[in-house]
Amino acid sequence: MNFSDLNIENKLKRSIELADFKVPTPIQSQSLPISLEGKDVLGTAQTGTGKTLAFTIPMINKLLKDKQAMALIICPTRELATQVMQTVLRLNVREIGIGNALLIGGESMQKQLRQLNKRARIIVGTPGRINDHIERKSLNLSKVNYLVLDETDRMLDMGFTPQIELILKFVPKKHQTLLFSATLPENILKISQKYLNNPERVSVGSLSTPIEKIKQETFQITPDKKYHELINQLVERSGSILVFVKTKHGADKIVKRLNYDGHKADAIHGNLRQSKRDRVIKGFRNGNSRILVATDVAARGLDIPVIKHVINYDLPQVPEDYIHRIGRTGRAGKDGSALTFITNNDRNMWRSIQKLIDPDFKVKEEAKPYNKKRNKFNKKSKFKNKFKKKFYNNKLSKKKKFKKLENKNDKRKFKNRKRPKNFKFKKNKRK
Repeated sequence: MNFSDLNIENKLKRSIELADFKVPTPIQSQSLPISLEGKDVLGTAQTGTGKTLAFTIPMINKLLKDKQAMALIICPTRELATQVMQTVLRLNVREIGIGNALLIGGESMQKQLRQLNKRARIIVGTPGRINDHIERKSLNLSKVNYLVLDETDRMLDMGFTPQIELILKFVPKKHQTLLFSATLPENILKISQKYLNNPERVSVGSLSTPIEKIKQETFQITPDKKYHELINQLVERSGSILVFVKTKHGADKIVKRLNYDGHKADAIHGNLRQSKRDRVIKGFRNGNSRILVATDVAARGLDIPVIKHVINYDLPQVPEDYIHRIGRTGRAGKDGSALTFITNNDRNMWRSIQKLIDPDFKVKEEAKPYNKKRNKFNKKSKFKNKFKKKFYNNKLSKKKKFKKLENKNDKRKFKNRKRPKNFKFKKNKRK
């Protein structure tokens, strides 16, 4: 199937050609025919498989047909919302010209108000800022008939459930809903039952395994040698590299050291203003900085095709984030590599990651061959220990007897010496 075969408006077909989208990905080819019919979709696929375009095309087609309708796309992070808006703008050319607004934290409220006042019909934003505009009464959702919940599992992990429910109170009951996620835990199934109307289930690939084209490697290391090994890996590898760390402070610290050692590096984390984040991502995308050190803020939504390598300097806090981290490379069918540093303290987390990727991991670990030689050796060692204890006890008894004799001789030697209890030697005073 090609995009030209889809039952969509001619204007949209031309904009898809201009944007150079040629062949649909598996998630697109499965979900597009269903969503174009107006049905609800519950879609799950690995990261980097083109979920964004899967809901953007039906949305623009619907808004072209109905000039009064609105669309709302809710994303968990500012980065993901920005990336979604970039895809929307690639298709929303002058010929189509549908008003849009990006509602995210860290950006000027006045700028967003100006966008909303220009009859914005495509709203892309994060739950917090969308709620801010609803409270200000600057955003009216009464005409929304197309709703997208993108990376829903991430939104629930971040505790956005109450805010999402608040937003949905202002959305009309009759609307089409598309819920997309990289994983499918039980809480998402509950939300789909509550807010989706007989959804069509679309799933591509395994939900808990990374893309096959990503070469995964591990490196056993001690914490004090991590940075030196990172330098070695940066020298050996060519192309742009994304390094994941646990904390914001850790990201800034590593970037400072890398720049001092002559490597072009930038950091991205939650403490940066949106304008700074945009500059960092743009610089990394354009090749101004070869290395991007990031916290898990960048684990989802960053669609930068130039990333050739991912290095997990620290393991993630949640096993699922490992899949999203390494999913930043090997996107759109390209090859990629992922290296993970593992210390002794990371063993438990690494086991849980392996269990997520391979559910039979525990079974394999338990099914080790019974080592009889080792048991025989243990029996011999026990016998040796018993013999050693007896021999050692005999030695001790002889030593004690000998010491008693020595003590008796000592008494005989000094028995005629009588000194008073308070006796002290006189010290010679220096003249």
